[in-house]
Amino acid sequence: MSQEFSNAYAPACMVRVVCAALTGLLTCPSAFASTPPTAIPAVTAFAHVCVLPMDKNRVLHDQTVIVEGGKIAAIGSSIPVPADATVINGHGSACLSPGLADMHVHTDTVEDMKIFLANGVTTVLNMGGASAGFMNLVKPAINSGGQPGPHVYVGLMVDGSAQFGNLFVTTPAQARAIVDIAKTNGYDFIKVYNDLSPACFHAIIEEGKRQHMRIIGHGVTRVGIEKELAMGQIMVAHTEEFLYTVFSHPDLSQPNPASLDPTPPNPADIPRVIAFLKLDEAFVTADLNTYATIARQWGRENVLQGFMRKPELRYLSPARRMKWSNSDYVKRAGSVDANLAFLKRFTKNMADAGVLLITGTDAPAIPGLVPGYSLHDDMDMLEAAGLSRYEVLAAATRAPGELIHRSFPDSESFGTIAVGNRADLVLCAANPLHDLSTLRKPLGVMAKGKWYSQADLRALLDQVDREYNEVAAEGRKK
Repeated sequence: MSQEFSNAYAPACMVRVVCAALTGLLTCPSAFASTPPTAIPAVTAFAHVCVLPMDKNRVLHDQTVIVEGGKIAAIGSSIPVPADATVINGHGSACLSPGLADMHVHTDTVEDMKIFLANGVTTVLNMGGASAGFMNLVKPAINSGGQPGPHVYVGLMVDGSAQFGNLFVTTPAQARAIVDIAKTNGYDFIKVYNDLSPACFHAIIEEGKRQHMRIIGHGVTRVGIEKELAMGQIMVAHTEEFLYTVFSHPDLSQPNPASLDPTPPNPADIPRVIAFLKLDEAFVTADLNTYATIARQWGRENVLQGFMRKPELRYLSPARRMKWSNSDYVKRAGSVDANLAFLKRFTKNMADAGVLLITGTDAPAIPGLVPGYSLHDDMDMLEAAGLSRYEVLAAATRAPGELIHRSFPDSESFGTIAVGNRADLVLCAANPLHDLSTLRKPLGVMAKGKWYSQADLRALLDQVDREYNEVAAEGRKK
């Protein structure tokens, strides 16, 4: 998130104690340690389903999809079903599509991982704040299928000062060292933040290349997104980042130029920006709903109170609810609605030009964004901005898979339904290309080859709800 917004939502665990997290001093919840591994059936067959491969805009009808060993083993209309297979019958109407991806989250709790999964999210990218306990214990367990949750990728957030409460470096030597530390501790990416110096950014880029670690993140104020991408950054973490270091043309000689112009950018500048995005084959996180959620509550206490009455708030931890209730956004003056309107246009123009858009939410760091549920809200907003349902679904499936594949060419593929891909799948009662809302109520979700029926998903939600109620009850006793 931008300089304008970051102080209001930066997770407490991202303050300087991140240094301790990197050295393994933190531990994960004891509840996780007692969770037994979950067995994955030897073979699962989806029979009589329509399939959205998402390699292109097409639908395959009355298909059988065989899953074995956590991967898609076969797809076809007349392939035999192994005798020992667990069969999931779509009865000719249910539709199988790739699992969804939220490529910008700020949570490392096992409860939120369950909520993501129950919403059909089978991949997440943590963009800052993961504890050592999560990195060392939870992430490996989830990614191996031993714990319910989406496949997890994590970026270590690195800044250039303490201004925003982040881990920071001030010399190129420190910048190179932090990449090495991140690699050692199992991080997948380095997420660069606003205040990095040009020298430190360059050192991170060069060390990232040496360590085969890709760089993602914000617009760095004294570098600018155009130069960042040209130097090797692969992804921009928010569409709003372009407001601060591209369209606003800040004075890069200043350490912290004004982050928010009161007037929206000139749309005539959009083609130039799209041109360098295409040239660098960069990915952009199309998080329209994140900015819209901020805009809605900007200076409006009543909107925040509406967020606090959402039915899905029961799946938000009591601690996070307290943070939401103290949102700083409602204390802001003015409006950012004009910038939101510009970002809608910018996102539509990027989609039309074939820029690689990926979905992301910032959940649950921003008040109003509940894990899992907010991804569906973002997809709805992208459709409302003029993207086709296929373009929206591609941003939530195929494009995230392309980002990971380009970052880790030897890793298992996902994001499309193809033989050999990781079996991350969502089964819905209808075709999402006809109505995206069907994804909000999946008939079941498969993560890494393990099938979670609708009842299983409901049980995950109920378990989290029950745990949070117990925590709240204990708090009231005190």
